Amino acid sequence: MDIHRSRFVPYPAAAINTLAFSHSDSKDTGKGAGNVRLAIGRANGNIEVWNPGKDAEWIHEITLSGGKDRSVEGLAWTQEPDEESEGFTSVGRLRLFSIGYSSTVTEWDLVTGLPLRNSSGNHSEIWCLAAQPRWKAGQKAVREGEFRGQNLVVGCADGSLAVLSTDENDLRFSRFLSRPTAKKARVLSVTYQSRDIVVAGFADSAIRIFDSRNGQLLRKITLGAPSVAGPREILVWAVKCLPNGDIVSGDCSGEVRFYDGKNYSLLQRISSHKEDVLALAVSRDGKTVFSGGMDQRTTVYTLSGNGPEKRWLESGHRKFHEHDLKTMATYESKGLSILVSGGLDTHPVLVPIRSFSTEHSRKLSALPQSPPVTSAPRARLLVSWWDREVRIWRVKKRDTSGELPKLVARLALKGDENITSASISEDGSILAISTVAEIKVFHLSLRKGETDRSLRVRKLDSPPLPQEGGARLVQLSPNGRWLAIITHENEIFLARLTNDEDEPSRWRIVPRVVELQRLHRKLEYQNSLNGYWGSYDRIITRVALSNEVLVVSDLAGYLDSWVVEGNEDITAPEVDLPEKDKASKDASSDDDDDDEDEGASRPVIFFGQHWVRNPAGHLLPKLESAALVLSFRPTKDSESQPNGNPAVHPTRHNPHPRSHTLPGGQHQLLAVTAYHQVYEFDVLDGKMTDWSRRNPTSDFPAEFRGQRDRAMGCLWDINDTRQRLWLYGSNWLFMFDLATDFSDGSSGSDGATNGGAESPLKKRKRGPEDALLLRKHSGAGSRKPAREIEGAGRKYRKIIGADAASWVDLQQGQEASDDDDDEADSAEAVQYEGSSALATLRRGVSEGGDQTNDEADESQSALQQQRKSHWHTFKYRPILGLVPISHDGGEGAAAKSGKAKSAAAAAPLEVVLVERPTWDLDLPPKFVGVHER
Repeated sequence: MDIHRSRFVPYPAAAINTLAFSHSDSKDTGKGAGNVRLAIGRANGNIEVWNPGKDAEWIHEITLSGGKDRSVEGLAWTQEPDEESEGFTSVGRLRLFSIGYSSTVTEWDLVTGLPLRNSSGNHSEIWCLAAQPRWKAGQKAVREGEFRGQNLVVGCADGSLAVLSTDENDLRFSRFLSRPTAKKARVLSVTYQSRDIVVAGFADSAIRIFDSRNGQLLRKITLGAPSVAGPREILVWAVKCLPNGDIVSGDCSGEVRFYDGKNYSLLQRISSHKEDVLALAVSRDGKTVFSGGMDQRTTVYTLSGNGPEKRWLESGHRKFHEHDLKTMATYESKGLSILVSGGLDTHPVLVPIRSFSTEHSRKLSALPQSPPVTSAPRARLLVSWWDREVRIWRVKKRDTSGELPKLVARLALKGDENITSASISEDGSILAISTVAEIKVFHLSLRKGETDRSLRVRKLDSPPLPQEGGARLVQLSPNGRWLAIITHENEIFLARLTNDEDEPSRWRIVPRVVELQRLHRKLEYQNSLNGYWGSYDRIITRVALSNEVLVVSDLAGYLDSWVVEGNEDITAPEVDLPEKDKASKDASSDDDDDDEDEGASRPVIFFGQHWVRNPAGHLLPKLESAALVLSFRPTKDSESQPNGNPAVHPTRHNPHPRSHTLPGGQHQLLAVTAYHQVYEFDVLDGKMTDWSRRNPTSDFPAEFRGQRDRAMGCLWDINDTRQRLWLYGSNWLFMFDLATDFSDGSSGSDGATNGGAESPLKKRKRGPEDALLLRKHSGAGSRKPAREIEGAGRKYRKIIGADAASWVDLQQGQEASDDDDDEADSAEAVQYEGSSALATLRRGVSEGGDQTNDEADESQSALQQQRKSHWHTFKYRPILGLVPISHDGGEGAAAKSGKAKSAAAAAPLEVVLVERPTWDLDLPPKFVGVHER
C-alpha cells in the first residue's frame, strides 16, 4: 500500500470545557455500569456522549452538534423519580442540560440529538451549573407533596443564584436564591451540600452557603486577603462537598482548602499548585480528593487519621495533560473507579482512583469516532470538514508529478449549525452535506479554461423531505445515483439523482423521496435511557450504501437492510407511483400501521427501480454491541439489462407494473462492533460468509484483540491478486489477508501469525507478578509491573510469635473477590473453545488435527505458507482518517483486460493517511514551571 502521510488537512480539535457523568456511583445505576454515560462539552459547541462499556472499552456513541459561538461551559445530568405501577418499577428518565456564555439553559433530547427546550430568566450570563442530589428514602417520614425530582441551580455573572425547576418534565425559572452582590462579583462555581443546601464560590474572595428552600444566606466564608503579587480578589474557581458534608475549594492562589461541613470553619489549607486551581473531584467514600489547574498538574489528597487528628495529605501529583486542566468528573462502582479530566489539549484522560499508584493512566482520542474525511478515488479528491467549513483537495500521483496536494475548492456554509455528516460520490461529481438544520447537495465540475484544475461548485435543490430539517447522516452510493438520508428522528429516506435532460453533464435531484421502514423490534428492557419517551439504543449510528443495497445499524446492534428491485430503464417514467384502489383504502383506513402498509403496497418507482425490504434481512443476527464500521466488500456491479426491464410493460389491468428482479452477485458486508467483534455477512442470503465462519474474532491476532482504542474505519484492496482488508483506529493500522485463514489460537502452532499469544484455554501457573497484571483494571490503563510502582513496598512482614511470621500483601484487601472473574473466565473459555472448534472444522481440519479434505488442505496450506495473514503498525498517530485516493488497484482492475489489467492488479493501493498530532494544534501559551524552562 502506497501511503500519502498527510498533515496538510486541518482539523482544529476543540478544547474540553466540562465533563459530567450521568451517575456518580453504582448505587443509582444498580448492578454494573450499563446505563452510565459520560458527557463531554467542547468549545465548538459539540457534546459527546461516551459509554464506558462492559470492560472499559470507552465507546464514543453519539455527538450532539453545536454551532457558531455556542461553547459548552457546563453540563449536568438529572434523573426523574422512579414510578411504580401494579408492582412494576419504571426507572426514571435521564435528562441532560448544558450552559454556554449566555443566559439560557438548554435541555437536550438524547434520542434525536436536538435541543428539547430552553429556559431563560431575568438574569445575566450563566457561569456555572449544578444539579440537586437525587432523592433517597430516609428514616424520616416523607412530607406530603415533597418534590422528589432534581432541580437545577445556576450562578450568574452579576452575582445572582437562580433555581430552575424540572418538575412535570419541564424546565422553567423558579426563584432567585440570591440577588446581585454589591460588587456584582461573578458566581464562578456552585454545588449542593445536600438537597436543601447550596454552596457557591464567588469572585470576591468569598464562599457563600444558602438554604434553597427559602433563599436564606446561612454563612459567608471569607478566604482572606490575596498575596501581594497575586490578584486583587481571590477567585474561587471550584467547590465540592464530601459525603460527610465537608467543603473543598480551589482558587486562583493555587490553594486547596477544606472546611467543616457543620460550622463552616477552616480545617486545612494546602498550597499544591503553582497557578490557579480550576477543577476538583471527590471519591465516593470521601477519603480522596483530586485537584487540577493551569499548571497541568493533577494532585491527589488522601485523608489520614480519624476524629480530631484527621489530616489531609498531598500523596502525589502527576502531569497527565500538556496544557491547562479545566474540568474533572468521577465514577465508581465495583468494576470501575476512574477520574476523567480534560482541558485545552483536547484529550480526555482516564486516571484510576483506587489504584492511582499501581495503574497507568489512559488518554482517549480527541478526534471523532466517525472520521471527518472521505474521498473520491476516481477523481483523486480528498474531502475534509469541521464546524461549518468543507475543503476539497486534489492529490497528484507521486510517480508522475512532484506536486503537492492542491486545495481545489472551499465551502463555508451559511448558518450557525455545525456539519453532522458529508459524503461524495466515487467520481467526485456529487457532494452531500448535512447539518441539524438542512441538507445541501452540490454538483462539482472542472472549471473551463482553468489550468489549475480547480472545481466549480453548483448547488442543487435539496431533497424534498416531508418535514423541513437536517439529517444525522447522509451517504451517497458509489455511482452517485442514490442519496441515503438518516434524520434526527431516525427516519430513513432515499433520494434519486439523475442527469439533467437539457444538459446531460449536470445533475439534479428527482422531486420525490421514498421512506424506508425498519423492522419493528419490541423493547426488551426499560432503563433510564429507553422507555416510553423513546429508545436511545435505537439511534442509527452507521450506514452502508452500495449501488443496490442499503444497510443501517443502531446502538442496540440491530441491522436493517433493503435492496433495489428491477433494472434501471432511462425510458421509463422518472417517478411512477401506482394508485391505491378504493377497496384497499377502505380496508386500511383504521389500521394503525397504515403508513407502513401503504409504503409497502405503493412503492415509489424511479426509472423502473424501487426499494424493498431485504427478503433475508430478518435472518441477519443482532450484534452484541453497536457497529463502529459498516462497509461493503467491493465487487463488480450486477449486469443490468440493456433495455431496462423488457419483461415488464403496462397493461389494462396493471397500468403501473414493476420488476421484482433482485440484485445479482454477492453483497458482502463487513461489520466491526464496539467490542471489536469482526463479522462479514452475505446480506442477500442473511448469513455469515464462509471466511467469517472460518475465522471468528477469537482467532484474530492477539495484537488486534488487545487494542483499547476503538476501530474508526476500513478500506479494501481487492483485485485478482489481492484480497486485503485494512482496518484502523486512532493509533493503529492492521491489514488482514482475506485469502488466508488465521491460525487456530488454541493450537499455538503459528506464534508469529497469532502474535505469540497463549490461548486462554491453556492456563499456566501464575506467579505473584502475573497475578497482579491479570487482575481486572479499574477502567483506566493497565496494571503496572511491581518494578514500576513508586513509593514504599507493597508487602510487610507480620510477626505472629517468637518463631512464626508471614508476609501480608497490602493490595490483597483492595481487590474484589476473584470468584466472579473465574466464572467469567470459564464462560469465556467455553465460548472460545466452541468457536475455535467450529472454525477448525470449517477449515477442513478435524479436532485431532487430521485433514478431512487432503487436496483442499494442501493447496490452502501452501497458499498460507507463501503469504502472511495479517500485518500491523503503530507508527501513525493520531489518525484522523484513512481513505483511498486511486481506483486502479481496486475493483476497477477487474474490468480491465490484458496488460492493463495485470498492471493495475500489480499496482499498490494508494491512500491518504491524515494525522493530527497534539503538538500541531493551535493552542494559546501555557504555564511553564521553573524546572521546565
